Amino acid sequence: MSASTTRRTVLLRGGSVYSPADPFATAMLVEGEHIAWVGSDGAAEPYVATADEVIELDGALVTPAFVDAHVHTTSAGLALTGLDLTGCPSLAEALAAVAAFAGAAGPGMVIGHGWDETKWPEGRPPTLAELDAAAGGAALYLSRTDVHSALASTPLRELTEGLAGRAGYEAEGPLSRDAHHAVRRAALAHLTADQRRAAQQAALTRAASLGIGALHECAGPDISSEQDFTELLALAAAGTGPEVFGYWGELAPAGVETARRLGALGAAGDLFVDGALGSHTACLHAPYTDAEHTGAAYLTARQVADHVVACTEAGLQAGFHAIGDAALTTVLDGVRAAADRVGLDRVRARRHRIEHAEALDEKAVAAFAELGLTASVQPAFDAAWGGPDGMYAQRLGAERAAGLNPFAGLLRAGVPLAFGSDAPVTQLDPWGTVRAAAFHQTLEHRISVRAAFTAHTRGGWRAIGRDQDGVLVPGAVASFAVWAAADLVVQAPDSRVAGWSTDPRSGTPGLPDLTPGEPLPTCLRTVVRGRTVFTA
Repeated sequence: MSASTTRRTVLLRGGSVYSPADPFATAMLVEGEHIAWVGSDGAAEPYVATADEVIELDGALVTPAFVDAHVHTTSAGLALTGLDLTGCPSLAEALAAVAAFAGAAGPGMVIGHGWDETKWPEGRPPTLAELDAAAGGAALYLSRTDVHSALASTPLRELTEGLAGRAGYEAEGPLSRDAHHAVRRAALAHLTADQRRAAQQAALTRAASLGIGALHECAGPDISSEQDFTELLALAAAGTGPEVFGYWGELAPAGVETARRLGALGAAGDLFVDGALGSHTACLHAPYTDAEHTGAAYLTARQVADHVVACTEAGLQAGFHAIGDAALTTVLDGVRAAADRVGLDRVRARRHRIEHAEALDEKAVAAFAELGLTASVQPAFDAAWGGPDGMYAQRLGAERAAGLNPFAGLLRAGVPLAFGSDAPVTQLDPWGTVRAAAFHQTLEHRISVRAAFTAHTRGGWRAIGRDQDGVLVPGAVASFAVWAAADLVVQAPDSRVAGWSTDPRSGTPGLPDLTPGEPLPTCLRTVVRGRTVFTA
């Protein structure tokens, strides 16, 4: 299968095909961009002589390709190709890594990511003097792991007009809120077109190697730029990697006009209602346990309502970034007010989406279902920061932290889930994401591997209104991945369900064993719309 657009017929046989059309399928036929047939090896024999190519699976698993429903592609690529402090065990080692990278890079802008002071024995970020010494005179931008605050060296601060008067400014420490947005814009403005393209290509190549067939790019004026967005969409349209579907996070009316002009699916994605828990900027009803404030509120319910109305009437998706419980209350109050103005059915029909949606109680979950909202969520957040000793518990206390990311409750209420990474906040890692949801650190929030896999495949397609895709059945788009995997099993939080589902009479297709500690599947091939974009 090549990148050619010629209509070719390809037969895959001798493996396991994860398909609701036939839970025991071992073969699949692809014609051009679509799946033509799934079934058994024996029933595939008539196609052998007529197929342009026959791929012997040798026992490999074929699944729908993953969809990462929340990505910042250029930033993810910069983390892959540049200075990445993710996992750095101490402040001293982080400063040493900065010094080594800046020294090798030479003069100019240095962009890095991933520091997390909550995992350092020093328990603090570097001072401005320490940062300047490590940077060696370079203009340095280092985003925190949650990308809602950043360190900026003195030369970068001097490049940023009006920095000291902006909300979130700190003379010595990390910058947040508008001060952070300003230094990020200044840093990214110094990237050349070649640097942006190299970063974007690195991220797309990495995604393809992980069986990801589509990405939802969450862009906006405070995150990237119109040029970055259009260049990414053009690169993806060349057809050599995953598909990219873009969202532009800017408030209406300008956001609606810009989204249309840029070819975005909506004025959605990271349209910030608040910040992040790690940076103490997620907006809460009650103060942080380790800080005497409730975070940052960027929008009002009236602004949310006006935006949802404008998007609904324009035929676009609206969407918001909301993490804290107070921010989510603002969103839900605003969406409900919009429904009162234009009608609930019209609001539900647009499938407006909320990114992250972490601090949800039962009432908020019920409101998501009532208003037809899609929850675009990141299970790897819980894997990274959940649990009784994690960052969430440091920020909120154990009781509040245990309520975060209630995936099981959302599914029970009928709320559509679309899984993503928020890369570079957490890395592109689709099977790791499925594992994180199935083995959530709070037992009551766990969901089955099958439900998590669906949220990371079909859920991403449903979030953009393409209900027919993300499943291997005749007529669906041929975007799939081939995996080397061990025994296939059915894993669910309820052992009785898992026990029945593994009985052949249940007709439930199996997936790889994702028990923590078990090796994750290895991608052998990724195909997007009938084109092979990766082979191991």
